[in-house]
Amino acid sequence: MTGNPRQPQSDDAVAGGQRAKSRYAKVPDEFSVHLMFEGGHREEVRFKTIQEFQKWYSGELVPKSASNEFITIPIKNIEGEYMVARPSRIIAIRVTPIYTSSIDRRQIE
Repeated sequence: MTGNPRQPQSDDAVAGGQRAKSRYAKVPDEFSVHLMFEGGHREEVRFKTIQEFQKWYSGELVPKSASNEFITIPIKNIEGEYMVARPSRIIAIRVTPIYTSSIDRRQIE
């Protein structure tokens, strides 16, 4: 590779100030959503796609954000379980992409 390493190379097509997506770009396998509640309690739920999270967030949580009535929070990775919470008690949300690989990272016993 020659030239300035900070300058885009020919395969880093830049259009309108944004980099084009690489055909080798990683795609998250799921998204971990961390909910922080008043009083310090934390819960983690997972969504398969960011669109699933956005649909739940904008359709269920935002319209009732000031409500003290319970809403259902989907727990997709645990069959037969669900969680309910008061949306007015959620003080922060953190969304993290989860990437899995073909490498088994479990510890050998």
